[in-house]
Amino acid sequence: MLKKVRKERHIWLDIMLTLLTLELMSYFYYGIRSVVLAAICITAASLAEIISIRLMDRKFSADDLTCTSDALIIALMFPAIIDYKIAAIACIFAIVVAKNVFGGRINMIFSPAAVAYVFVLTSWGRKLLQYTEPHVKTGIFEKPEVLVNSVSHTFNLTGTFKHSDFEILLGNFSGPSGAVSILLLAVAAVVLMFRRSISVGAFLGTILGTAFFAVFTPVISSKSDSLKYSLVTNMVLFAAVYIVSDVRIAPKRDYYAFFYGLFIGVFSYVIVLTGAKENAIVIVAVLFTPVTLGFKNLEKKIENATQEHQEEFIKSERINFEEDALSE
Repeated sequence: MLKKVRKERHIWLDIMLTLLTLELMSYFYYGIRSVVLAAICITAASLAEIISIRLMDRKFSADDLTCTSDALIIALMFPAIIDYKIAAIACIFAIVVAKNVFGGRINMIFSPAAVAYVFVLTSWGRKLLQYTEPHVKTGIFEKPEVLVNSVSHTFNLTGTFKHSDFEILLGNFSGPSGAVSILLLAVAAVVLMFRRSISVGAFLGTILGTAFFAVFTPVISSKSDSLKYSLVTNMVLFAAVYIVSDVRIAPKRDYYAFFYGLFIGVFSYVIVLTGAKENAIVIVAVLFTPVTLGFKNLEKKIENATQEHQEEFIKSERINFEEDALSE
């Protein structure tokens, strides 16, 4: 049990370090407002966690601080200029409803950040999908004069992407404050997979599923451009790392996790291709909760069957040993 707790803390620390790196890049592009947004999200989530645990007659522990990583993921999926009240409500909803109502930290079935995003999308969709251009820095209480659609929105509707590869790598295009830094996300994915802090199978399944369909059913005429832009838009890489590959949610075995990620990657790409739905992967990740539960149930049955087989084998060997001893 102690080993499991330590592993959980190490995973949380790894996730937080990579998220803070993305937050630093967000600050570089959008200024102090992005930092204040992150602080509000973390504060709201922490208070919601403490109050929820108290109401459930449980003792708050250091392990419950994992809610801060969910809060930071939410902040990085939002525009830096989103209303603070909306962000706070989203974090409270994530912790109270998506997490603690369904069993809390020990028995999570949804990604709290993904559920919060879908909640805000259905309630304040226009405010969620309007952004400032990179390097347009807004004060803590200022309102930006000009808002634009994300590059993902433009690409989904028109198939055009007017930024260079260098700008793509650095995240110098409009979109969620932490989900456009492609180079940092790629490095984070490699580091987290190497340290087993995310599900390797789920991540690879998501990326390969998206890539396969982007090549064989391209959004635009150029298959290579379709592949490249399909992976860097619509929060695909960000969601693949921090939502689909969340070890608290994804199946434990990489074999099942791969197909779980593959299904999410394929279905989200189809939705983007047919309906031009921005950031569809987050919505699909929430809708695929029954698939996750099905895989986990199958894993549990396999583990129980394996354990029963081992117990029967040990019992049979013991009986044979006793019979051999009596015969001698």
